[in-house]
Amino acid sequence: MSDYRISFDKAELDLDLIHAFLSGSYWAKGIPRHIVETSIKHSFCAAVFAKDEAGQDEQVGFARLITDFATFAYLADVFVLPAHRGKGVAMQMLEAVQAHPELTGLRRWLLFTRDMQPLYARLGWTPIPHPERCMERHDVDLYTR
Repeated sequence: MSDYRISFDKAELDLDLIHAFLSGSYWAKGIPRHIVETSIKHSFCAAVFAKDEAGQDEQVGFARLITDFATFAYLADVFVLPAHRGKGVAMQMLEAVQAHPELTGLRRWLLFTRDMQPLYARLGWTPIPHPERCMERHDVDLYTR
Protein backbone atom coordinates (compact mmCIF):
# COMPACT_ATOMS: atom_id res chain seq x y z
CA MET A 1 0.00 0.00 0.00
CA SER A 2 3.06 2.27 0.05
CA ASP A 3 2.18 3.47 -3.45
CA TYR A 4 -1.14 4.80 -2.15
CA ARG A 5 -2.17 7.66 0.11
CA ILE A 6 -5.43 7.92 2.07
CA SER A 7 -7.01 11.31 2.69
CA PHE A 8 -10.04 12.49 4.64
CA ASP A 9 -9.85 15.99 3.14
CA LYS A 10 -12.93 16.69 1.01
CA ALA A 11 -11.03 19.45 -0.82
CA GLU A 12 -8.92 16.74 -2.48
CA LEU A 13 -11.87 14.77 -3.86
CA ASP A 14 -12.22 14.38 -7.62
CA LEU A 15 -15.95 15.01 -7.95
CA ASP A 16 -15.93 14.22 -11.68
CA LEU A 17 -14.42 10.80 -11.01
CA ILE A 18 -16.75 10.06 -8.10
CA HIS A 19 -19.83 11.08 -10.06
CA ALA A 20 -18.76 9.11 -13.14
CA PHE A 21 -18.19 5.96 -11.09
CA LEU A 22 -21.33 6.22 -8.99
CA SER A 23 -23.63 7.08 -11.90
CA GLY A 24 -22.56 3.83 -13.56
CA SER A 25 -22.70 1.70 -10.42
CA TYR A 26 -25.45 -0.81 -9.67
CA TRP A 27 -26.37 1.01 -6.45
CA ALA A 28 -26.55 4.61 -7.74
CA LYS A 29 -27.23 4.19 -11.46
CA GLY A 30 -27.91 7.54 -13.09
CA ILE A 31 -27.39 9.60 -9.93
CA PRO A 32 -27.27 13.32 -10.79
CA ARG A 33 -24.05 15.18 -10.01
CA HIS A 34 -25.76 17.66 -7.67
CA ILE A 35 -26.98 14.74 -5.53
CA VAL A 36 -23.42 13.36 -5.33
CA GLU A 37 -22.12 16.80 -4.33
CA THR A 38 -24.79 17.20 -1.63
CA SER A 39 -24.18 13.70 -0.27
CA ILE A 40 -20.44 14.39 0.02
CA LYS A 41 -21.04 17.76 1.66
CA HIS A 42 -23.02 16.09 4.45
CA SER A 43 -20.82 13.00 4.92
CA PHE A 44 -17.48 11.90 6.29
CA CYS A 45 -15.41 10.89 3.25
CA ALA A 46 -12.22 9.00 2.55
CA ALA A 47 -10.28 8.81 -0.68
CA VAL A 48 -7.28 6.86 -1.90
CA PHE A 49 -4.72 8.43 -4.20
CA ALA A 50 -1.95 6.99 -6.37
CA LYS A 51 0.70 8.75 -8.43
CA ASP A 52 -0.07 8.94 -12.14
CA GLU A 53 2.59 8.71 -14.88
CA ALA A 54 3.44 12.39 -14.37
CA GLY A 55 3.91 11.90 -10.63
CA GLN A 56 0.67 13.69 -9.77
CA ASP A 57 -1.87 12.34 -7.30
CA GLU A 58 -4.94 10.80 -8.90
CA GLN A 59 -7.90 9.49 -6.97
CA VAL A 60 -8.40 5.73 -7.27
CA GLY A 61 -10.83 4.97 -4.43
CA PHE A 62 -13.60 6.46 -2.34
CA ALA A 63 -15.80 5.74 0.66
CA ARG A 64 -18.55 7.81 2.27
CA LEU A 65 -19.89 7.54 5.80
CA ILE A 66 -23.18 9.06 6.95
CA THR A 67 -22.89 9.51 10.70
CA ASP A 68 -23.89 11.47 13.77
CA PHE A 69 -20.31 11.02 15.09
CA ALA A 70 -21.76 9.75 18.37
CA THR A 71 -23.54 6.40 18.00
CA PHE A 72 -24.17 5.31 14.41
CA ALA A 73 -22.71 5.28 10.90
CA TYR A 74 -23.87 4.06 7.51
CA LEU A 75 -21.09 3.16 5.06
CA ALA A 76 -21.89 3.87 1.42
CA ASP A 77 -20.46 4.46 -2.04
CA VAL A 78 -17.29 2.43 -1.50
CA PHE A 79 -15.26 1.81 -4.64
CA VAL A 80 -11.76 1.27 -5.99
CA LEU A 81 -11.08 1.76 -9.68
CA PRO A 82 -10.59 -1.53 -11.57
CA ALA A 83 -6.87 -0.97 -12.29
CA HIS A 84 -6.17 -0.80 -8.55
CA ARG A 85 -8.29 -3.71 -7.34
CA GLY A 86 -6.71 -6.82 -5.85
CA LYS A 87 -3.93 -4.80 -4.20
CA GLY A 88 -5.47 -4.34 -0.76
CA VAL A 89 -6.52 -0.76 -1.48
CA ALA A 90 -10.12 -1.12 -0.30
CA MET A 91 -9.01 -2.95 2.85
CA GLN A 92 -6.49 -0.24 3.75
CA MET A 93 -9.00 2.54 3.07
CA LEU A 94 -11.71 0.92 5.17
CA GLU A 95 -9.29 0.11 8.00
CA ALA A 96 -8.30 3.79 8.03
CA VAL A 97 -11.95 4.86 8.13
CA GLN A 98 -12.76 2.47 10.98
CA ALA A 99 -9.69 3.63 12.93
CA HIS A 100 -10.30 7.36 12.45
CA PRO A 101 -10.38 9.05 15.89
CA GLU A 102 -13.73 10.74 15.20
CA LEU A 103 -15.33 7.35 14.50
CA THR A 104 -13.87 4.86 16.96
CA GLY A 105 -16.59 5.50 19.56
CA LEU A 106 -19.47 4.58 17.27
CA ARG A 107 -21.56 1.71 18.60
CA ARG A 108 -23.13 0.52 15.35
CA TRP A 109 -22.13 0.66 11.71
CA LEU A 110 -24.33 -0.51 8.84
CA LEU A 111 -23.87 -1.10 5.13
CA PHE A 112 -25.49 -2.78 2.17
CA THR A 113 -23.49 -4.70 -0.43
CA ARG A 114 -24.43 -7.09 -3.18
CA ASP A 115 -21.12 -8.94 -3.45
CA MET A 116 -18.39 -7.69 -1.10
CA GLN A 117 -19.37 -9.52 2.09
CA PRO A 118 -16.01 -11.37 2.28
CA LEU A 119 -14.09 -8.08 2.34
CA TYR A 120 -16.25 -6.60 5.08
CA ALA A 121 -16.13 -9.84 7.10
CA ARG A 122 -12.33 -9.52 7.24
CA LEU A 123 -12.88 -6.06 8.77
CA GLY A 124 -15.14 -7.39 11.53
CA TRP A 125 -18.53 -6.87 9.90
CA THR A 126 -21.21 -9.55 10.34
CA PRO A 127 -24.66 -10.17 8.84
CA ILE A 128 -27.51 -8.52 10.73
CA PRO A 129 -28.62 -11.12 13.29
CA HIS A 130 -32.31 -10.32 12.97
CA PRO A 131 -32.92 -8.95 9.46
CA GLU A 132 -36.66 -9.11 10.07
CA ARG A 133 -36.17 -6.13 12.40
CA CYS A 134 -34.79 -3.99 9.59
CA MET A 135 -36.90 -2.10 7.12
CA GLU A 136 -36.16 0.20 4.25
CA ARG A 137 -37.85 2.73 2.04
CA HIS A 138 -36.11 2.50 -1.34
CA ASP A 139 -37.10 4.26 -4.56
CA VAL A 140 -34.89 2.17 -6.84
CA ASP A 141 -35.72 4.10 -10.05
CA LEU A 142 -35.47 7.63 -8.64
CA TYR A 143 -32.30 8.62 -10.56
CA THR A 144 -33.40 7.18 -13.90
CA ARG A 145 -36.78 8.89 -14.18
